[in-house]
Amino acid sequence: MRELPAGRAQLRRWVAAAIDTDSVLTLRFVGEREARMLNARYRHRDYATNVLTFAYPGDDGRVSADIVICMPIVRREAREQRKPPAAHLAHLVMHGVLHACGHDHEAPEQAERMEATEIALLARFGIADPWRARR
Repeated sequence: MRELPAGRAQLRRWVAAAIDTDSVLTLRFVGEREARMLNARYRHRDYATNVLTFAYPGDDGRVSADIVICMPIVRREAREQRKPPAAHLAHLVMHGVLHACGHDHEAPEQAERMEATEIALLARFGIADPWRARR
């Protein structure tokens, strides 16, 4: 797999911005075959997706999760959306962390709250609103 468009320190900053509690998180970067297999096995959807979050219950109040990011999808989406790959990766890392913290976007009001949170977090890094094209 090609190199990531952000270093380990930057990934840590993005994660830290999206979480305000003690946590144990693993970021895993995979290809399309593995992303598709995980999505099919755990979400019953037979396609590769950009990010999957597997949150685990914690008895001690800590957030614990595995966040799987499919870099070929991230690169393709960034190209299609005409944005820098690092900006799209930042969005998906934070999106995954927010899911680990219990945020969701199944209902419209949940989606609005989660999107607003993502916009505010990304702005702290000088990254434009990732949802503006949909509005």
